[in-house]
Order: sequence, then structure tokens, then C-alpha cells
Amino acid sequence: MNSSLILANFTSPAVLCFLIGVVAALVKSDLRVPPQVHETLSMYLLFAIGLKGGVALSYSNLAEIFYPALVTLSLGVITPLLAFGLARRIGRLDSLNAAALAAHYGSVSAVTFMAALNFAHQAAITHEGFMTALLAVLEIPGIVVALMIAGCLGGTKTIRLRQVVHEAITGKSVILLTGGLMVGLLADRGGLAAISNVFVSPFQGVLAFFLLEMGVVATSRLKESKASLGFMLIYGTAVPLLFGGLGVLAGHAADLSHGGTAILATMAASASYIAAPAAVKMALPDANPGIYLTSSISITLPFNIAIGIPLYFSLAAL
Repeated sequence: MNSSLILANFTSPAVLCFLIGVVAALVKSDLRVPPQVHETLSMYLLFAIGLKGGVALSYSNLAEIFYPALVTLSLGVITPLLAFGLARRIGRLDSLNAAALAAHYGSVSAVTFMAALNFAHQAAITHEGFMTALLAVLEIPGIVVALMIAGCLGGTKTIRLRQVVHEAITGKSVILLTGGLMVGLLADRGGLAAISNVFVSPFQGVLAFFLLEMGVVATSRLKESKASLGFMLIYGTAVPLLFGGLGVLAGHAADLSHGGTAILATMAASASYIAAPAAVKMALPDANPGIYLTSSISITLPFNIAIGIPLYFSLAAL
């Protein structure tokens, strides 16, 4: 593993801001971004990512996307099955909580995806323009598969799978990503140039400020949770490493570039805390949020941002 990649990641403004948030939570500072502002920043980042992906996609050969999308979809089916099995075997969790974890680790974190794009930008590593489209492909299947597992084992309340899929697809993260993607893909170049000062130039600064708040949230969740901390620490670091390795293999199988493979690996290694919690809360109301939220936000998110991303980029280069 290239130690310079780790150093570059730790000294990037985005990660440093995340660490400031961690320290603020540890010393019990009252530093918090107001919820409305944090919501606005989240919406801005998701739309900006989709927009930039759509612009890049407009210059791509659409035939090149089919096979990577198929590989990504397969990855989105395999990871929740593995996540469920590991939660049952390693953590001895019941089917309900194992399925809740599987939904989170089978889906994807848009923030971790943003951090991977930022890392590639800082390291001048190029990648395919359609990676945002693959993010959208990967977000939904893991949630659906995990809830199907719970349904087969009697863990869901009376609810139609179609309703769960509808809630996941129409969630704000998917709408903003795909909406931005379509705007970037279809809008004329003059119109895009006119809004570039809003959605392109400020992106890095907004991401850094957003991660400041995420550092506070992640650390607070970890401090508040008392549920199976030892298991969550093992699961929250081992599963991302396993899925990151699978993502590297999938990227190579899809013939992606070094950057594209690393970003796909990062997506596979990440855990959702936007789409998955909403779906799990609706379909698995008796699942313990102290387990699935703490694992995804407080352990896996900081692990990936600080260590995982440079590791996946190193593995992708092999």
C-alpha cells in the first residue's frame, strides 16, 4: 500500500474538516451545523455530483456503460447476501437485525462516493464519466434484497415490496442524483457554463464543510451506542475491506480504469445512511438502530474516509 496516498488523504481539506468534527464531538463542543443547513448542503452535493456525472456521460459512448452497469448490479445483489450471512455468523444477530445491517452494507454511501471522487481529483487520477450512473445502479438492489431476505424469514411487517422499492427509488438522494445526471446529460453547454460557478467551483469547499458536520454526527453516534460495540467495530471494518476487494475484482472484470475500479470498490465498501435507514425504518421497525446506524455512520464511514479509500486506490492499481 502506498503510504503517500494515506498521507495525502489525511491532509486533504475534506478529511481534515471531518477530523475537526470528530474532535469537537469528543471534547463535547456545541459545534453543530444547523439541521436545515446540513440538509441543504446534502442536497447541493448530491445534485452537483449528478450534474458533473451527466456532463461527463454526455461525452461517453453509452454502449460502454452496459457491461459495467451489469457488473455493478450483480455486486449489489451479492453484497447484501454476504452482509446478512456475516452478521448472522459473526455477530450471532437475529434475522431482523442481520437484514437491517445487510440493507445498509448492500447499498451505498453518497458521502463516501464524494470523498472518493475528491481523492481521485486531488491525486490526479482519472476515471470514467459514468461512475455516478453506477452509484444510482448500486443504491437500490442491496436494500431490496435485504428486505426480501427479512420477508422470507418473517422479519418484515405487513408491507408490499413494491412500496419499499417505490420509497427507495423516489427518495431524495436518488432523485437528486438522477435528476442532476439528466440535467448534465441533456442541457446545452451554454446553460451549463452559466451555472458552473454554483455547482462546480464551490464543490470542494461545500464538501469539506459538510464532512465537518459528519465528523460530529459519526462520533456522537458511537458515544451514544451501547449495543455490541465489539462486534460493530469488527463488522464495520472487516466488511468494507471484504466488499472493497470484491469491488476491485468487479472493476477489473468490467474493464474499468484504475480510477473507475477504485471508485467502484469504494462504493461497494461503503454503507448507506440515507436511503437504507429510511427503508429499514419503514419495513423493519423493530430492528435496532443502535446497531445499524452506529456501524454505518460511526465506524464504516470514518474508516473508509481515513483509511479505506487510499487502500482501495492502491489495490485497484495492482
